[in-house]
Amino acid sequence: MNTFHAFLRGAIRIAALAIMLCVLVAPARSQAPAQAWPQRSVKFILPFGAGTATDVAARLIGERLSTKWGKPVVVENRPGADGLIAIQAFTSANDDHVLLYASSASFIAHPYMHEKLPYVLERDLEPIARVADTILSVGVPAESGIKTVAEFVAAARAEPQKYNVAGAAGLPEFAVMAFLKSENLGATKVPYRDVVQAGRDLGEGRIQFLLSSYAVVRPLVEAGKVRIVAVGGRERTNVVPGVPTVVEAGYPGLNMETTSGFYGPKGMPLAVRQQIGAEVIAAASDPAISAKIVASGQIMRPQGPAQLAAALKDQAATAARIAKILGMEMKQ
Repeated sequence: MNTFHAFLRGAIRIAALAIMLCVLVAPARSQAPAQAWPQRSVKFILPFGAGTATDVAARLIGERLSTKWGKPVVVENRPGADGLIAIQAFTSANDDHVLLYASSASFIAHPYMHEKLPYVLERDLEPIARVADTILSVGVPAESGIKTVAEFVAAARAEPQKYNVAGAAGLPEFAVMAFLKSENLGATKVPYRDVVQAGRDLGEGRIQFLLSSYAVVRPLVEAGKVRIVAVGGRERTNVVPGVPTVVEAGYPGLNMETTSGFYGPKGMPLAVRQQIGAEVIAAASDPAISAKIVASGQIMRPQGPAQLAAALKDQAATAARIAKILGMEMKQ
């Protein structure tokens, strides 16, 4: 009997040790996916075309991360349909190696502008990292002779059918609609699949007013084809020296901030997002990279997922304010 009891006590000790070992090992196993990511090539899907502010930052950061990760990073531009083409491509991929890099401008106004959306923001776009805020600019054809927003308003009132206007997809286009209504302008709003084409048309005089990222029109400004008459933001920027803000110009309705950031797919664990976010922030904070992003007309804001989510909340309030001017309600 004593031998049996000794055997039983030994078995109990072994079982207890096994349970303790499982408890200690379990957390390490649960953390493995975060440590192992990425395991293959990574794709960034963008809702804007090549040459936009979003595209410039994505390619600079993607190149640095490819070196860091030892895996290829592919940037895929999917402009069109007010950003929905890119977002749907991202959500339907069902792949944690496909990330969305987008400006909040490309989706924050969606609930007011579309009856049915193929995604739910809070469910399908998991915030990873904030990178930069885009400097929005009001551009006019240089040959028009218009030098201020007020001069454009006066000209558009005098000849309402002569003027065509456009805004980058999403929030900027939304703001242009409110601008036309607030100023009682009869100008025609022209939709564009790719805002880069809108910039070209502005330079050629086919449209006469464009609200977009400065990166879109910068080559045309440097070529003397486009004049910037105002910029968005809380203060003037050295990127376009001497140009007033839209608030200083007397048109605060055109003022807004749009934030570019990375998003992971539905259900991506926080630990993985924090890992990717830290690596994105490190890349974006490198002076060699940040200087090029700033030169494209952006303000660096490298921050984590919580700060990106907070920025979206603030910009959703801007969208709500514009919607009120337009007499629009959420359709979602």
